[in-house]
Amino acid sequence: MKKGKILALAGVALLATGVLAACSNSTSNSSNSSSSGADQAFNYIYEVDPGNLNYLISSKAATTDLTANLIDGLLENDNYGNLVPSMAEDWTVSKDGLTYTYKLRKDAKWYTSDGEEYADVKAQDFVTGLKHAADGKSDGLTLLQDSIKGLAEYVSGETNDFSTVGVKAVDDYTVEYTLNKPESFWNSKVTTATMLPVNEEFLNSQGKDYGAAAPSGILYNGPYILKNFTSKSVIEYEKNPNYWDKDNVKIDHVKLTFYDGSDQESLIRSFASGSYTTARLFPTSSSFDSTKKEYGDKIVYSPQEATSYYFTFNVNRQSYNKTAKTDDAQKTSTKEALLNKNFRQAINFALDRHAYSAQMNGEEGADKIIRTSLVPYDYVQVGEKTFGELAQEQLVTYGDQWKDVALTDGKDTLYNPTKAKAAFEKAKSELQAKGVTFPIHLDIPVEQTDVIAVQQTNSLKQSVEAALGSENVVIDVLQMTDNEKMSITSQAKVPSQKDYDLNGTGWGPDYQDPATYLNILDAKKGSALKHLGITKGKDPEVMAQVGLDEYKKLLDDAASETSDLNKRYEKYAKAQAWVSDSSLLIPVASSGGSPTVSRTVPFTKAYSQVGIKGDPFVFKGLELQNDIVTAKEYEEALKKWQKEKIETNAKYQKELANHVK
Repeated sequence: MKKGKILALAGVALLATGVLAACSNSTSNSSNSSSSGADQAFNYIYEVDPGNLNYLISSKAATTDLTANLIDGLLENDNYGNLVPSMAEDWTVSKDGLTYTYKLRKDAKWYTSDGEEYADVKAQDFVTGLKHAADGKSDGLTLLQDSIKGLAEYVSGETNDFSTVGVKAVDDYTVEYTLNKPESFWNSKVTTATMLPVNEEFLNSQGKDYGAAAPSGILYNGPYILKNFTSKSVIEYEKNPNYWDKDNVKIDHVKLTFYDGSDQESLIRSFASGSYTTARLFPTSSSFDSTKKEYGDKIVYSPQEATSYYFTFNVNRQSYNKTAKTDDAQKTSTKEALLNKNFRQAINFALDRHAYSAQMNGEEGADKIIRTSLVPYDYVQVGEKTFGELAQEQLVTYGDQWKDVALTDGKDTLYNPTKAKAAFEKAKSELQAKGVTFPIHLDIPVEQTDVIAVQQTNSLKQSVEAALGSENVVIDVLQMTDNEKMSITSQAKVPSQKDYDLNGTGWGPDYQDPATYLNILDAKKGSALKHLGITKGKDPEVMAQVGLDEYKKLLDDAASETSDLNKRYEKYAKAQAWVSDSSLLIPVASSGGSPTVSRTVPFTKAYSQVGIKGDPFVFKGLELQNDIVTAKEYEEALKKWQKEKIETNAKYQKELANHVK
């Protein structure tokens, strides 16, 4: 998930993110490749119907996973994550970093669902696209409205003159964007759905029907044309024969069959029969032993992805409609405990992430999804140091408890019962002085029918109570219906309706900069504040108690650095260190890391941690092979890809200077 949306932590969400992981990311060729064969077909599943195809308005994954195959924007990602030409053949940026100019290719066309040529793709299509997004209050506007000059004023109604917005068609094949301030990561934003073009004539002719969930609902300028969509049944694409880059579209036909999640074993059965090209496996299912016996050396674990899953403390809880607490004293004591950093650190160190993740990925795959920081450790890099290493260097300045903690993926260096006990003893002393009584009761809601989510939550309860003692801390697992849980967590309309002490959620990045993660705790505009029970602008005392006012200073200092990327990342690493030390968010796992079997050639398609062009459900570039990929083949391809990625990313960075005019 990359749409910057809040995500559920346990159960279904983690399953869904890994569904097509075997064919995500990119590199290498295989001797078993059959891409030169006749009809190349990919068959698998989808889980959620798209409500519409209006990619400019909806940033829901069900829409963008589909339309990313159908519509091209200015730039796209290659198989190493570098931005390369798409509708734009070339681009330049002014020396002050405020004006981006894109020169469009002249061989790109719009096509109908019948494959008939409709019009050339022109610069005005990008202007029309942004205006349509703004007028329709697009889900993705928040990503752009503070970036593009005049857009915030237009969206708020301060002006109704769209010509004041910083986007214009200089000529038929030149589009220009003017920003409010330099953004080194701006080009990563043009790969989002909200920045895609639309043909004005077609848009107007369709009226309210534009973007209807049917092949005829949109025009196409991308690698595929939607040929069939039947709700809760099937989605089918066919290769666009007139596509400008058709030689890089290796699969002729894609068929995705609706899957409701009720029969996990059906995926491997369909793969075994030849009906599916790939299959997600479930290590905790009853049939996994037999699957492992048959496919042992062919089970592949995909790399971890950018979405981070974590628990949040409701430090300002105001609602107790769903609680195991029996009196006001328990409520008051819990609230005081959650405001105490040492107490939060005790929970952080007491959570056994391996045991937790094993409920999803089995013992062998548990460590493959562990994440120990909000920002993935390798999200950006300064020289030879990863972002995680930079943050780690800052984290140790907060205390000796962080000395042997590594902010990296795949290893739980946070779980430490000894540290948990030490932090708790500090907290207990501080809290008893305030009249707090023990044990502290923590309410955690969980959907009762989500078996994996229940198992994960019980695992958390077991490790925390074992480390700290149930005489000190009790995790109250509150099982409820999905609607009940959603109403008090993700769908609670205001922070005061968040009815829990601890709850799992997650975040996927919007653009290639650490700010996309770290800004969720911004004291003025952070989207994650509501999960802490904090109302922006109304709870300054609570924010000060947990240090969010100081954190804001770190964010502002980092954001002010717009010219030197190394310095910028170093400053954001300080912010990550603060987040880790605060333990307001307790990182647990990532997306990806899923066990699969597959007949896709590893690392042959676009890769990206942001935007829509690197999503697992995007098929441009993907190649198929006759034989099932072995774990050995996959690991060799991964190592090769990782080496080449470092090399090509470095080359890409050096060449950026050539675009400054």
